[in-house]
Amino acid sequence: MELWLTLLLIAIVVIALLVYTNKRRAERELADAEAEARRLYERLGGQTMNLSAPGDDLAAGQALADAGERYTAAGSQLESASTIRQYRLVAETSIEGLHYIRAARTAMGMDPGPEVPALPGQRGVGSLSEPVSAEVEGRSYTGSPTPDDENRHYYPGGRVDGRPVPSGWYNTPWWQPALAGVGGAMVGMMVFNAMLAPAYAGGMVEGASADAAGDGGDDMGAEGGDAGDAGGDFGGDFGGGDFGGFDF
Repeated sequence: MELWLTLLLIAIVVIALLVYTNKRRAERELADAEAEARRLYERLGGQTMNLSAPGDDLAAGQALADAGERYTAAGSQLESASTIRQYRLVAETSIEGLHYIRAARTAMGMDPGPEVPALPGQRGVGSLSEPVSAEVEGRSYTGSPTPDDENRHYYPGGRVDGRPVPSGWYNTPWWQPALAGVGGAMVGMMVFNAMLAPAYAGGMVEGASADAAGDGGDDMGAEGGDAGDAGGDFGGDFGGGDFGGFDF
């Protein structure tokens, strides 16, 4: 009987130690996630508030406006964050904003500054190395590795509806409606098929992984016909380049 009581006591102590250890580990991980989120948020805030673009530099001004939107969004997320997942979302939003800051600095001919961590969706999608263009439902879509008066909307690279979109400067933020429902997703698919799939296949995207290039080719062949059929339904509903929402 005494042996069983001893073993029970040892088991209780071991379980208590495990619970305590796991609790402390979870607390440390939460504290680390919060600290990292606040560090990136404050870094973005400092960059956003201390940088301004000349009035005639439309590309830099647009990139800074996009960075400011991410700063506002990250602040709102931070106010209600209480879990590791939520703090990581704050960090990702801040990182996205920092990519726009680097783009703005580059557009103004400044040193882009310290490297910014890559977002999960950016890995392997590459960046435009040559100008690209396409006509979709009577609208012209263009992209360029560097900003100009026509291509002033920066995209840091990622995936839109599962398709790789290389970083670069585009004449309209066509990727944003992809989160707004079937119509927006169809527009994004048509632009991808007409402009970006050929760019991947033609080697006009540097740093792209084999998977990203393969996705481009597959989507071009498999969905090009569907995009053409759907164009008449959605072409008239697609507005100009002034879209709301976030890119990722």
